[in-house]
Amino acid sequence: MNTLDKTPVTVLTGYLGAGKTTLLNRILSENHGKRYAVIVNEFGDVGIDNDLVVDADEEVFEMNNGCICCTVRGDLIRIIEGLMKRRNHFDAILIETTGLADPAPVAQTFFVDEDVQSKTKLDAIVTVVDAKHLLDEIDKAHEAQEQLAFADIVLLNKVDLVGEEGLGEVEKRIRRINPTAVIHRSERCQVDLDNILGRSAFDLDRVLEIEPEFLKHFHDHDHDDHVASFSLLSDAPLDPERFFPWIQSIAQNHGPDMLRMKGIIAFADDDDRFVMQGVHMLLEGDHQRPWKAGEKRTTRLVFIGRDLPRDAFEEGFRNCFVQEGVAAE
Repeated sequence: MNTLDKTPVTVLTGYLGAGKTTLLNRILSENHGKRYAVIVNEFGDVGIDNDLVVDADEEVFEMNNGCICCTVRGDLIRIIEGLMKRRNHFDAILIETTGLADPAPVAQTFFVDEDVQSKTKLDAIVTVVDAKHLLDEIDKAHEAQEQLAFADIVLLNKVDLVGEEGLGEVEKRIRRINPTAVIHRSERCQVDLDNILGRSAFDLDRVLEIEPEFLKHFHDHDHDDHVASFSLLSDAPLDPERFFPWIQSIAQNHGPDMLRMKGIIAFADDDDRFVMQGVHMLLEGDHQRPWKAGEKRTTRLVFIGRDLPRDAFEEGFRNCFVQEGVAAE
């Protein structure tokens, strides 16, 4: 199936009280002419989010089977397969996760299940952040850090409660965890929905086209976060026979702690850019487009994870070179 024919899926995540349900209700009630199927997950035996979702024509599916981290994938596959039988009834799917959720199992679903992958595409992981309370919460709540790590788009909400200097500190902290996410500020989740829906933000090709300098955000090297990020860069061409075994070993050995990986690779004797991204142990990659005339053929890899051994990654990366030359920011 052509990518354009696949049903887009947007995942809404964020820590408790950040405003996920407010955003969901905005999407469902705004006059945009689109129909959404909604999957709501709530922690515990009794869900309450379904009662908060505004009365709309969209179909709401609630999963009350405990922590999304443990049990969501099977239910999600089953529900999406059921939805696909009625795909002419809606234009896109929204998934709202519990505030205590690791978004990884949701994202992984779109890697591992062939039926889901053939009919849907993960459009974006949108993380809603409470601008007023993030700095107080983030050191105590690892979930908040991990939700930021997975984000393609961050909605920095409740900005009316924080001064400009404070917002700068919040954005700096977000960037330390996730340098590649697009950040939008909002009050009560009032944001142009075109900024968060239908963005193809999970599509690495689009990310790199829109933000070709996304690694420029890497300037802060404090490592007191539970989740942190770093980049590896090289102007030297890479040997695919060395690179692929190395990156697969990274995913296998460090997958549980490697939350996201994004990169563009310049292989020796290859006129096309190779793009990759990963979620935990799952990697995907393909040739994208030819390198343009005069375009600098630089390999750029971003790793976001829990206490990843940067020195070991750098050493393995250097071993992939056809010739020496590396820069790490």
